[in-house]
Amino acid sequence: MQQQKAETAGQEQTVAAIDLGSNSFHMIVARVHDGSLQIIDKMREMVRLGEGLTDDKHLTPEVAARAIACLERFGQRLGSLPSEHVMAVGTNTLRQVSSADAFLTAAQQALGHPIEIIAGREEARLIYLGVSHGLASSGEAKQLVIDIGGGSTELIVGEGFRTERRESLHMGCVSISRSHFADGLINSKRMKQAELACAVVIRPVRSFFRDAGWSRAVGSSGTIKAIRKVVTEEGWSQEGISARSLEKLRKRMIEAGSLDKLQLKGLSEERKPVFAGGVAVLSALFKHIGIEQMQVSNEALREGLIYDMIGRSRQEDARERTVRSLSKRYNVDQEQAQRVESTALALYHQVIRPWKMLDSRYSSMLSWAAQLHEVGLTVSHSQFQKHGSYLLENSDLSGFTRQEQRVLAAMVRGHRRKFPTSVFEALPQEVVLCTKQLCVLLRLAVLMHRSRSPVAKPQALLV
Repeated sequence: MQQQKAETAGQEQTVAAIDLGSNSFHMIVARVHDGSLQIIDKMREMVRLGEGLTDDKHLTPEVAARAIACLERFGQRLGSLPSEHVMAVGTNTLRQVSSADAFLTAAQQALGHPIEIIAGREEARLIYLGVSHGLASSGEAKQLVIDIGGGSTELIVGEGFRTERRESLHMGCVSISRSHFADGLINSKRMKQAELACAVVIRPVRSFFRDAGWSRAVGSSGTIKAIRKVVTEEGWSQEGISARSLEKLRKRMIEAGSLDKLQLKGLSEERKPVFAGGVAVLSALFKHIGIEQMQVSNEALREGLIYDMIGRSRQEDARERTVRSLSKRYNVDQEQAQRVESTALALYHQVIRPWKMLDSRYSSMLSWAAQLHEVGLTVSHSQFQKHGSYLLENSDLSGFTRQEQRVLAAMVRGHRRKFPTSVFEALPQEVVLCTKQLCVLLRLAVLMHRSRSPVAKPQALLV
């Protein structure tokens, strides 16, 4: 549960966002004043976390050590910046790691700040938020945004700052390079096989993204920026990436025959090992989604994290919209939910100091759990706390990190019947106690309103 503090009007803050990607780790430090953003520092290291993911979904010790060393350097740069001003997220590789909690413990200690793992569609939302702010696209026509990472590719269609559809596809520059160009050889057959593998992944969403009515395509991420740099420096494109320039790049790579012999203007040695996979992914997207020209954005996930933090401090929290949407979708009894929420928060305010829950994140989680504690009734009244918990843990909840979803699901699971101790103990150790405590408050509030009567109850006092 990432801490957040409200930003007072006119106050200047320094904030930071860290993206633990499958290929590179990125950090930006920015100064925020009245909603405007000024980047004051950037750090990037090509950790290639995805290369260290074994077949049994563990990280190799060498790559894990490389990641920890990078985070230690990031942590030194952050200095004494408070954790409520820092948002660090893990993406595709960390979504797959079976021992993610163990790695996260060491990673958080190295960084000195909490790290959250976000779902693919949440990653897509944040990417779009960063790109759309960077392009000042509010109010303009519909756009397609594509971000090619190391292990996943995010596709988003939206208008202004709101998304219409978000997808995260399991293909990226590292994964495709490993599966088709691991020995460094490049030929026509291998490139076609790589593009075919990408086409299979794209196929389920191809029709929507091809026919969604977008007027411009925008690319972000290191892969797309690297391709843009090559095609412009080679003189194949005046601006951005055109289908013709991408085909020229593809042809040049095949003619080279191997990464060792590949000589392209603007291509760094650091980028070269995963470049062929990135080109295959983008070529497949251009072909199957019908892209002729792509504009390239310098903003991406990191900037989206910053803007999301700014939005939360200004009461524009995407999580609030998600909770309202879920409540409506599952026909939650709004009056009963409000009664339970009001009582739960009244109980919470009595224990703020003795339970050391001064941060607003605790009241927010309790409020959302109260609003959604009956979502499982749409499935069945029998064991509806289990149905609700499953829905909350396994749905794509915009704005929520994976840990926040697990906490919310655990509270809903525990709001009635037997207290599910094993469910709470499965959470990261640092949130077990506070989640149990919040769930106790929710259980009490639910019991006090079991009659579902609209008549106001006397205020409950905890002694």
